[in-house]
Amino acid sequence: MQKIINIITLGCAKNTVDSEKFAYIAENHGFKVYHNSETNDFNIAIVNTCGFINDAKVQSIDTILDLVALKKNKNLEKIIVFGCLSERYMNDLKQEIPEVDVFLGNYNPNDLMSALNVQNRKTYNIYGRIFESANHYSYLKIAEGCNRNCSFCAIPLFKGKYVSRETDEILQEAKVLSDNGVKELLLIAQDLSFYGYDLKKKFLLSELIEKLSVIDGIEWIRMHYLYPFLFPEKVIDIAAENPKICKYFDIPVQHISDKILQMMNRGGTKAETYKLIEKIRKKIPDAAIRTSLLVGHPGEGKREFEELLEFVKIIKFDRLGVFEYSEEEGTKSAKNYKDTIKTSVKKQRSKMIMDIQAEISLELNLKKVGRSFKTIVDEFDGKFYYGRTEFDSPEVDNEVIFTSLEKIETGQFVQVNIESADEYSLRGKKI
Repeated sequence: MQKIINIITLGCAKNTVDSEKFAYIAENHGFKVYHNSETNDFNIAIVNTCGFINDAKVQSIDTILDLVALKKNKNLEKIIVFGCLSERYMNDLKQEIPEVDVFLGNYNPNDLMSALNVQNRKTYNIYGRIFESANHYSYLKIAEGCNRNCSFCAIPLFKGKYVSRETDEILQEAKVLSDNGVKELLLIAQDLSFYGYDLKKKFLLSELIEKLSVIDGIEWIRMHYLYPFLFPEKVIDIAAENPKICKYFDIPVQHISDKILQMMNRGGTKAETYKLIEKIRKKIPDAAIRTSLLVGHPGEGKREFEELLEFVKIIKFDRLGVFEYSEEEGTKSAKNYKDTIKTSVKKQRSKMIMDIQAEISLELNLKKVGRSFKTIVDEFDGKFYYGRTEFDSPEVDNEVIFTSLEKIETGQFVQVNIESADEYSLRGKKI
C-alpha cells in the first residue's frame, strides 16, 4: 500500500518553499504527496508550523489538534510536526501533545526522511519542487535568519543569524524553476536588503537581480521584504532600467514615530524613511510601494498613533497591511516594556488605518481606469480570468479581473484595458 502524505503548510512563503522542496524529495522516494488536502485520503500528516505571532501559534496548535482527532478516529498512521513553532517550543509541545509521533525543528530534509523511516536515500535534483498551487510563479528563498534584532520580533530566536545562500546556487535553482514553467520569481528572505553581507561584507542584492534577469523564460522578478534601514539603493536604478525587475518595492517600515522606531530597535528614522520613499518615487514615478505597519507597540500613545495616521495619508502607499502588537516571550520588547495597550484599542487603531488605506487604494485604482497593463494570468473560473500587474504580488495584492474573446493559458502574459475599479481590484478586457 502506497504511503500518502498530506503536507499542511502554515505561515509565510518561506515555509511554502520548504514544503514544496520536501514534497519533491518524498515523491522521489515513492510517496504520494498532497499539499493542504481537504480530504482525509492520506495516512501521514506533516505540519509545517509558524511561530511568528500569537495568532499564528494558535492556528498551528489547532491544526495539530485536528490531526490528533483524525488519528484517533480515522486511518491516520503518523503525525510529523516541524518548523518555527516546533523549533521554538519543542519540549512544551512534546509534553502537551504526546499523540504527535515526531517533533522536529527548522526544516531539514534529512530529519524528515528519517521521520518517515526512509533508509535508502536516492539521488534527485536538489532544486526540484512540487508546487503548492500555480507553477507559473514561484517563491525563491535567498537567505535564512535575521541580524536586525527588532525588539518586538522573535524570529532571530528560533531562526538564528542571517545566512545568505551562495549566488551560484540561487541562479541554478532559478534556472530549474524556469525550465519547469516558472515565469515570475518572487525573491524572499526575512530581510532581502541584507543579502550577501555575511558572504562578502557588501550588499549583493543588486548584483543578484541583474544575474537572475538574464535567465531565459523569467519575465518578472519581484522583491519581497526590503528592510528600509541600510536599503540597497542600487536596486532602484536597476528596477527603473530593467523591464524584468518589477517596479514593486515591499518595504515594511512598521512605524514612523522616531520614539517608537527607537523602542522597536529598527535602526532608522522618520526622516530617512520619508527620504527613501521620495527617492523611489522620483526615479520611478509609477512604482508600487507596499508596506506593513505595527500598531499598539508599548509606548504608542495617541500622539505617536496620530503621527502614523498622518504618514499613511501623506505617502498614500499602493499596498498596506497592519499587524497588532502581541508580546512575544524572549524579545527585548517583552523584557523591557509592559504591554499596557488594550486589545480593543489595537484593533481600533488597525481598523482606522485600513479604512484610510481602502480610500487611498480606491483613489489610486480609479486613476488606472482607461489605461492598459501587462498582466499575468493566474486562473480562470469559467467566466472571468484573474491576473496581476507587475505592481501586485499573488494572494496579498490587487487582482485584475477581465474577459477575453479567446482562450488564454494560465501563466500567459496579456495586455488588459482597465474599464472599472474598486478598492482592491481592477476590471477590464484583454486587448
